[in-house]
Amino acid sequence: MGQVEIPNRSLFRQPEVCELASIQPYVLRSWEAEFPDLGVTRTEGGQRVYRKADVERVLRIKQLLFVEGLTLAGARRKMAEETAGPAEESAMGGLAELFGRDMRERILQVKQGLKSLAGLLSRSPGHRGGNGELFELDTAPPPKAAAKPQQQQHHGKKGKAKKKK
Repeated sequence: MGQVEIPNRSLFRQPEVCELASIQPYVLRSWEAEFPDLGVTRTEGGQRVYRKADVERVLRIKQLLFVEGLTLAGARRKMAEETAGPAEESAMGGLAELFGRDMRERILQVKQGLKSLAGLLSRSPGHRGGNGELFELDTAPPPKAAAKPQQQQHHGKKGKAKKKK
């Protein structure tokens, strides 16, 4: 399979993608079902349109299936590995810089705090914790408020009472 030159445009219609990849429309539709992140969108008229990155992905899927002989599941795994590898490393490097050296320690503290909250919430009401504290939910209905005297109802314009002269 030779190198395909993709025109320098932002959007492509379905027939153009099929022609560039030398595949039938039903094949492209089946790949859309298997690769949900294949960014197909529809125009107001209902036509499928693809970004340039989607066309590149279609060509990569075709190579993995027809040249390398992978199954659809194998192609999905391979593409996930290809996209996750360098992107994750650069993102993690940026995060380490952003959060500083004690990032791991702070994340572990947050994780421990969340675990203790989950433990508190999973206990039954009235259960005493390890340090003897009582975790109890108040399930009694709220006390009834004193009945308010009814306000006089006014007739006429809203909110204004008629005055006697």
